[in-house]
Amino acid sequence: MDAHGAPELCGRGRELVRDVLERVGDKWSVVVICQLGDTTKRFNELRRLCEPITQRMLSATLHALERDGIVTRTVHDARPIRVDYALTPRGLSLLDVVLGLAWWAERNAPEIQQARDAFDTRTR
Repeated sequence: MDAHGAPELCGRGRELVRDVLERVGDKWSVVVICQLGDTTKRFNELRRLCEPITQRMLSATLHALERDGIVTRTVHDARPIRVDYALTPRGLSLLDVVLGLAWWAERNAPEIQQARDAFDTRTR
């Protein structure tokens, strides 16, 4: 732990922790996790909810989240084939953290835009 109580993030042997933070901090991962919430959704439903995500990006994001054990993919043997996505217990434990981050961004967006505008004006 560092002086602020955060887990050690730098140095050798911390690559997996940094990789996980990169995955769950990725913009589309955050959006997908928030949209899944505590429900099960089909691919096309998620794509509509996550607009303007592309089909390819949604597929890659879901694949990466599934690989990390955050999302489950269930293929139903029906015609046409139906595939459902849901958060795992690990994903649900992450949901509150991600929702907190999303609400923080929502609350602070106006001030962040002002800071960006001021910075851009100074650096032109």
